[in-house]
Amino acid sequence: QGQLVESGGGLVQAGGALRLSCAASGRTFSSYAIGWFRQAPGKEREFVAGITWGGRGKYYADSVKGRFAISRDNAKNTVYLQMNSLKPEDTAVYYCAAGPRGVSLATSEYDFWGQGTQVTVSS
Repeated sequence: QGQLVESGGGLVQAGGALRLSCAASGRTFSSYAIGWFRQAPGKEREFVAGITWGGRGKYYADSVKGRFAISRDNAKNTVYLQMNSLKPEDTAVYYCAAGPRGVSLATSEYDFWGQGTQVTVSS
């Protein structure tokens, strides 16, 4: 079985930046697409960004396009989410997930999930 562990969350002021990491262990996820999702209190879990297994395909939600950047280092079995120009509405628990069928906005297409990391952006 594989495991994903997110890190890098925290409290930051609006306009600031954070870099989230998603480290895989127990198996290699180099052939999996990785997605970042977030869930704010009382809201559905939503797609934020995704990257194909080779790293060439990158996809972003409209709400984060131009501010967030996803990347991966398959040698380190790690995916990153660089978040710049953070806004209070970015406050949520951020999750990474791995799926064998490519990047999807649907949570059901991902087989492995991390436990989440809290990101709080103060105004």
